[in-house]
Amino acid sequence: MDTQPRRKSGLNLPAGMNETSLRLETSASSPSSSFRSISISSPRMISSLTSPSSSKSSICSDRFIPCRSSSRLHLFGLMDKESPAKEGGNEAYSRILRSELFGPDFGSFSPAGQGSPMSPNRNLLRFKAEHSAPSSPYSPSLLGQDSGFSSEASTPPKPPRKVPKTPHKVLDAPSLQDDFYLNLVDWSSQNVLAVGLGTCVYLWTASNSKVTKLCDLGPNDSVCAVQWTREGSYISIGTNLGQVQVWDGTQCKRVRTMGGHQTRTGVLAWNSRTLSSGSRDRNILQHDLRVSSDYVSKLVGHKSELLVWNQHSQQPVLKLTEHTAAVKAIAWSPHQSNLLASGGGTADRCIRFWNTTNGHQLNNIDTGSQVCNLSWSKNVNELVSTHGYSQNQIMVWKYPSMAKVATLTGHSLRVLYLAMSPDGQTIVTGAGDETLRFWNVFPSVKSQTPVKDTGLMSLGRTYIR
Repeated sequence: MDTQPRRKSGLNLPAGMNETSLRLETSASSPSSSFRSISISSPRMISSLTSPSSSKSSICSDRFIPCRSSSRLHLFGLMDKESPAKEGGNEAYSRILRSELFGPDFGSFSPAGQGSPMSPNRNLLRFKAEHSAPSSPYSPSLLGQDSGFSSEASTPPKPPRKVPKTPHKVLDAPSLQDDFYLNLVDWSSQNVLAVGLGTCVYLWTASNSKVTKLCDLGPNDSVCAVQWTREGSYISIGTNLGQVQVWDGTQCKRVRTMGGHQTRTGVLAWNSRTLSSGSRDRNILQHDLRVSSDYVSKLVGHKSELLVWNQHSQQPVLKLTEHTAAVKAIAWSPHQSNLLASGGGTADRCIRFWNTTNGHQLNNIDTGSQVCNLSWSKNVNELVSTHGYSQNQIMVWKYPSMAKVATLTGHSLRVLYLAMSPDGQTIVTGAGDETLRFWNVFPSVKSQTPVKDTGLMSLGRTYIR
């Protein structure tokens, strides 16, 4: 009995061929040659691999070439999906090109292997399990059977707009107060920036960086608010003593002084010839420059809620109480009527959106820090918010998704002041760190191209006074 185990063959033989039909022999013409050949004794294999004129024992190379039709090459990932970088319009083009080169059935190939196995692919010899279940009829495809291209395949996704992360200009603003309830910065339609510093108001002309001292209130008073008219020729000033002054910005001349408030006037708003002023005494006064009296009406009723008033009524039309902290940031949308945005203080930290027609809250988002200012872009449907404790950041939001477009940092203290340039592309922010920083955040109204980053070369500081 033969006790030696039978050696297992390491050859990968095609169907219909066994070891007994193969033998190794040395070429007779060169005994010393190391070349060996395979002799095939199977008549069926000889007839399929050799010509009729071949001898009984044919010599061929030792390379085995399998039959592609029975190899199930789809198990080795030969028809895998495109890489993520090629998705979108490039993949759609590639599908059409393959369909033209390899036939219409190739374009509808599925990973289950129901397509041409002759397709070229970079993912060669990557084994994967065979799926016997048919593909789902709800699986997405780039090319529809009847409707042609889908919108997602034919149009690549729009890249996000890039916003420069650094300010293109920084102005030193000595004595800029760190007070949440003041409004000391405003930018006119004539491209002149007004800043209240201590007891004085300074005008900075953006076109030539010229600084002009408008007024000095004296040692017993201080500036609490500044606000330009829509035309940009007159400016109103709210003082710590409760006065409201109106100045001619071009002549640097005071036009009128109006009283009525018992304490500091921290907020001002123009509507044609009517000026509204809000004070720490919780009253809102309506001033009409065409009459001689200090004010024509008084709105009373504020406590700690957000009130919406109609100028023809002495009572608020809406009382919104969802905020849990003081509300300084308020802005009306220029793109949608009756849409109001408001931001709460440190204990609230939320931006809320309201439909003032019915008082419903449309949306709210927790920003994570105190909301100091809100301003809508007039060029695109976006808004910018400035923040205090604890991150002191500036954030640009896309409405209504409230996706973050950019987060800007640079101020070392809370960003209490915000104003926008006449063209709607640049904002200026002020903080208790006594700096004014200019940021390019919005595109122009005509071309929706990204704003240009002027880089760090223009970060030289100048003084506002």
